Amino acid sequence: MKINGLFKHKELIFVLTKKEILGRYRGSSLGILWSLIIPITMLIVYTFVFSSIFNAKWPGTTESKSDFALLLFAGLIVFNLMAECINRSPNIIFENVNYVKKVVFPLGILPIVVMLTALFHAFISLFVWIVFYVFIHGFVNWTIILIPIYLVPLILFILGCSYLISSITVYFRDIGQAVGIVVTLLMFLSPIFYPAESVPEQFQLLLLANPIAPAIEDMRQILYWGQVPAVSGYIMYLASCFMVFIFGFMIFNRLKKGFADVL
Repeated sequence: MKINGLFKHKELIFVLTKKEILGRYRGSSLGILWSLIIPITMLIVYTFVFSSIFNAKWPGTTESKSDFALLLFAGLIVFNLMAECINRSPNIIFENVNYVKKVVFPLGILPIVVMLTALFHAFISLFVWIVFYVFIHGFVNWTIILIPIYLVPLILFILGCSYLISSITVYFRDIGQAVGIVVTLLMFLSPIFYPAESVPEQFQLLLLANPIAPAIEDMRQILYWGQVPAVSGYIMYLASCFMVFIFGFMIFNRLKKGFADVL
């Protein structure tokens, strides 16, 4: 399947995404309201733990616990989007074995369905963030309209990784175990609970090598600080993420021919 071939199945993608979102909350009393309750609960818990227990403060801001929570949660929106997709990647093919057996089914849309589901939850979290920000500050920065543009590189990177991980795991199932460890490490090695500039100079190279660090910093600049991230940095990040996407998609296309035999 070619990349442009993915767009031919947009109706199928929409149906499967809707099924995925609704199916996650099927049988629960509150249903899809859980997608709103969960980020609100996370915001409250992280605010309490890091502001009240650890007494953490964010450089360049007031000592307000609310501002710390907003800065922290902005980073978590990006991380959770990545984590939801990458953690599910090893099982994407195994969860859809019935589709693998169908010659005419476009397997390449499965990571996209997972991505759109994660984006749904990310935008619910973003809505919670905006409501909280307006309650504290009374307005939102105009730069918020740039969010879709600055999410494009991250989406491409995640999709590339999802294609790569989901296809290779069919043949080497141990990768699924390693993915969980890597995602956990990324949570603490990414500038989520601290600003990037607070990282010691000797570890700045590690931060630059972190694939989601630019997205976290950009999201924070756009949402909280009301600043437009450097265009040059964005273009470089977009180009590198696009290459990851192309590489992952090519590997997926090459390996999918043997899925039915292995499964």
